[in-house]
Amino acid sequence: MRQPGVATAGQAANLKRMKQAHTGAVKAVLGPTNTGKTHLAVERLCAHSSGMMGFPLRLLAREVYDRVVAIKGAAEVGLITGEEKIMPPGARWLLCTVESMPVSRELSFVALDEAQLGIDRARGHVFTDRLLNVRGRDETMILGSDSLRPMIRALVPEAEIIARPRFSQLSYAPPLKLSRLPPRSAIVAFSAEQVYAVAEMLRRTRGGAAVVMGSLSPRTRNAQVAMFQAGEVDYLVATDAIGMGLNMDVSHIAFASLSKFDGQRQRRLTIAEMAQIAGRAGRHQRDGSFGVLAGMGGEGFTDSEVERIEAHRFPPLDHLLWRNAAPDFSSLDALSASLEELPEAQMLRLAPEAIDMAVLRLMSAQPDIRDRVRRPAEVALLWEMCGLPDFRKVGAEHHVSLVRELFGQRLRGQIETDWFARELARLDNVGGDVDRIAMRIAGVRTLAYIAQRPAWLAQPGEWAVRTMVLEERLSDALHQRLTERFVDRRTAVLMRAVGRDPGLLDVAVSDGVVSVEEQPIGTLSGFRFSIAADARRGDRKMLLAAAELHLPRELARRAATLAQAGDGEFSLAIAAAAPVALHWRGAEVARLAAGRDLLHPQLMLDRGLSSLTSAARDAVRARLDRWVTARLAQRLAALVKIDALANSARVSADLRAVLAPLMHDGGPVARAEVDAALARLDGAARHQLRQLGLVIGSLDLFHPAMLKPEAAALRLALVAAQRGLDMPPLPMPGLGLLDRPAPALAASARVAGYRDFGDQLLRVDLVERIARAAHDARGATPDFVPDPGLAVAMGIGQPTLARILRALGFSPAGDPAAPHWRWQGRPRTRPAKRPDNPAFAALAGWARR
Repeated sequence: MRQPGVATAGQAANLKRMKQAHTGAVKAVLGPTNTGKTHLAVERLCAHSSGMMGFPLRLLAREVYDRVVAIKGAAEVGLITGEEKIMPPGARWLLCTVESMPVSRELSFVALDEAQLGIDRARGHVFTDRLLNVRGRDETMILGSDSLRPMIRALVPEAEIIARPRFSQLSYAPPLKLSRLPPRSAIVAFSAEQVYAVAEMLRRTRGGAAVVMGSLSPRTRNAQVAMFQAGEVDYLVATDAIGMGLNMDVSHIAFASLSKFDGQRQRRLTIAEMAQIAGRAGRHQRDGSFGVLAGMGGEGFTDSEVERIEAHRFPPLDHLLWRNAAPDFSSLDALSASLEELPEAQMLRLAPEAIDMAVLRLMSAQPDIRDRVRRPAEVALLWEMCGLPDFRKVGAEHHVSLVRELFGQRLRGQIETDWFARELARLDNVGGDVDRIAMRIAGVRTLAYIAQRPAWLAQPGEWAVRTMVLEERLSDALHQRLTERFVDRRTAVLMRAVGRDPGLLDVAVSDGVVSVEEQPIGTLSGFRFSIAADARRGDRKMLLAAAELHLPRELARRAATLAQAGDGEFSLAIAAAAPVALHWRGAEVARLAAGRDLLHPQLMLDRGLSSLTSAARDAVRARLDRWVTARLAQRLAALVKIDALANSARVSADLRAVLAPLMHDGGPVARAEVDAALARLDGAARHQLRQLGLVIGSLDLFHPAMLKPEAAALRLALVAAQRGLDMPPLPMPGLGLLDRPAPALAASARVAGYRDFGDQLLRVDLVERIARAAHDARGATPDFVPDPGLAVAMGIGQPTLARILRALGFSPAGDPAAPHWRWQGRPRTRPAKRPDNPAFAALAGWARR
């Protein structure tokens, strides 16, 4: 075990590198966006006899490379990224991605851009290593946000900190609808799906948009930006890649969302992330604005966030992420251990597991890999192969199969040329839509990365050229598809020749699409018509009038079809925070509402059926009622039997008193609530309970079939409808144990069949298993030791197990520290008064809005 304060050999080497004196000046140029930091660094780079700059994005490295080539000439400038390498023999100025910086090369000037990314979960340790260890012979420049200031003072105390003010003013603008965005606006989204959706809406409403995402090749990205810069389109839709220094003529930034998935969870953007993106608005001395896109269903900026973004005040960083840059290759275990070593510096924290570490862990767990990888050279080779980026974004579990294949080939020598040629040929196809071509480009990027690695491939230069040529062809095709998809103007909606009388227009419905004069004007989903978002304002009234004149015939036809539909065409939509809806062919036609009791909900027909005749509506309602009744009889058969017995005239009052609480919400009933009635039951009544399949447990009365996930979800849906609430959150199917759930989930979990034991909730049938196991373990002896295996198998903690045993009537025996328990008899508890809305009392916030 590592002793605190004692550095390993790898750490000692890193610390020595950290503390080496550098003769050249170190400058940290800090400030918000649009301060000219990158421009200053490029000027200093070109002023030195040699130099290198490291960037966070391949796109940004390529952009600055083009600028430096214009100054120094192509023969003097090199570009090094994971997938692309342009290295003339005499190149003295290098533009690189941070990971690709040749750190051992001595150069006059070195600059690191966006150094605050040392906090990034996936790549932060690389930025931290460059910040600590890479220096120019004469000058080093660290560029970043002002939030980096305390890190610079602590980790690079020799650095001169230079603050750069923003050239222009950045101000907040109220939320704007897409249709009201000013020209030269950029809309920022955080997934490809959202980018495409916003770009499609802009095509319909504003004539088109350019699209920029980090996954685009430089060629595609430059072509899209060129459209925007040339004024061919007035709008740009981008991911947060726009925040990493990509310079474009943008006057307003509109956030489609203020949250994103960071690889671990969906979370709200930090202030620094918001500001980094918002700061792209305005250029040089022209002011810019930022805000949110109205109508997207997301949250807006808080007053505090607006004030801090406008004033460029962000929380200072209190740490950077670090990982051992000189790992131990003596064995696989030594490699893993060295990569998990803790940093010595107080301001550094060990980086979380990145994709290369995840692949290494999965590879090391394979017995044949452990058998084959024993020598340091083999360990080093495996770690090198684990560094293959996951350009396809398939995740470590799938990416490892490719790494394993390539590693096997490398152990035998170089990667097989035939394999590489087959993969390249498989990707050589410019057909398909945007997503298919983008996926092929990701595959080509993987091959380009392989071709750029020394000794991985025979004749790497030839293959690098072939991958670059294919990437360019695919990039051109992707640009064409993006343009076709998002910059396609509608030329006509109506044929003016027919005049302005909507009755003369030809209206047709095909596959749910409603067309007027062969031009799509909207959709008919179920019985609800929605007009297309791209219909011109001047024509909307006439289009709606035409639809209203012609659609009743289609709605009547659909109603007749629904009345005769088979059971397989219907479904119940059960989703948290939404009303419980009944669907026909995937479209909502009714909602469940309070009925005379739990098993007889009322159906509220969709408002789209209001134009039908009363006879047609009655036929629709009758068919839906029959389906719901049959569905409940099938899925909740046990509850239907309980209901029938509870309402039977032959049942005694005491038996009805036991059954009635079960029907209140269909879930388990605390035994204390019905104990008095149970005690009065005769043998025949108890036999009736057993015939129903009810379990009289130590703590609860329940039916095992009603605890199954589908039955529990359906019961919750019926309870929500009966209470006039939206559907509450559901416990994950198959889980019998919940750890510290949110209050809303804890409340609905009780209806689903869980009992609360403080930090954990346990399903009542599992509680009964523990009760039986405890009684079996005690036998005839007064004291016993519970079997820990059962609790461990269920995932129950010891504090929870102790609460369960106490609730069952056991108490600790003898020494409180000893795990002995003694039976005290089943606890006699006073029945709690059942509230009107017991299990859903904590769900007031879920009421329909």
